[in-house]
Amino acid sequence: MTKRFLITIGLVAAFAPAFAVGDPDGAPLELTLPVTTDPSTIQCRQIRAQGATSLSFLPLHRTFNDDFDQHPLASGRWVPHYAGGAAWPEARYWGGDGSDFKRKTSANGEQQIYVDPRYAGRGTAPLGLDPFRVENGVLSITARRTPPDLKAVLFNNEYTSGILTTQGTFAQKYGYFEIRAKIPIGTGVWPAFWLLADDGGWPPEIDAVEGRGQRPGDLVMTTHWRIPATGKIEHCGFDFTVPGAEADFHNYGVLWEPDRLIYFIDRKPVSDISVPVGFDDPVYMIVNLAMGSKFFTGVGFVDGESPVTVNFEIDRISAYQIDVTFAGASDVR
Repeated sequence: MTKRFLITIGLVAAFAPAFAVGDPDGAPLELTLPVTTDPSTIQCRQIRAQGATSLSFLPLHRTFNDDFDQHPLASGRWVPHYAGGAAWPEARYWGGDGSDFKRKTSANGEQQIYVDPRYAGRGTAPLGLDPFRVENGVLSITARRTPPDLKAVLFNNEYTSGILTTQGTFAQKYGYFEIRAKIPIGTGVWPAFWLLADDGGWPPEIDAVEGRGQRPGDLVMTTHWRIPATGKIEHCGFDFTVPGAEADFHNYGVLWEPDRLIYFIDRKPVSDISVPVGFDDPVYMIVNLAMGSKFFTGVGFVDGESPVTVNFEIDRISAYQIDVTFAGASDVR
């Protein structure tokens, strides 16, 4: 969801029944995943039928879990904006001219601003806008059209919405990162669960799942990296069709091993790639609902057909660490 200039590589794959270990809906303390073991390449590939000789079972233990039984900002685990640099004053996150800089990614052509009850927009008094609601253990991030009387104070953005990140509260090198969610649809609707390097650099970026709002059931999983010699940004990923993803909860995740990244739908591996250069720092988690994109195909700009309100419903977000001893595998912050 950062500076994204891409058309995702790959073809639409038909979604097959899940291969899950244990309860596919829950976040147990211990988890075993089926993982690919045959040689992977820098050209990412879709994974279809895998023979017994090309799969093994990897044990993991849980290091992070939020079932959203309370407001996400009550726990101190989540931050409702992107983080700034070392010299970024704390007050700049909460209001005044320029405070929108860390509350949207303008380069993507996004048409929302991320708000929270403390945020004051151009002003100095909190507006009390809350895009987060918890009901029956489900978090809804709600994007809604900006009220006309708040347009000016909210930098003329068409929508208010929400973002949650764990930068500064949780980051991990290697392991499995998973969201259980419904993927909303509609013109301009762009939900995502993704990972960025804790050192603040970009790329690397791991998009565990993104939705193309104009294409129901079309989900994207992508890896982004930079070629050091040229500075060129590379991307590799695939679209996957999950019928009814907007109405039903599914698990979407990515496993980062020292030698490869493996993407999962309902804990069944669906694609992998050899870990590109630059994946050195622990990563933190981001979940957000953007509105509008000029680069991400299948989202489109907000128009008269876009929903007045739309919800990104999230049952839980979890992270696991690999039990097998790897150098740096226990690097959890």
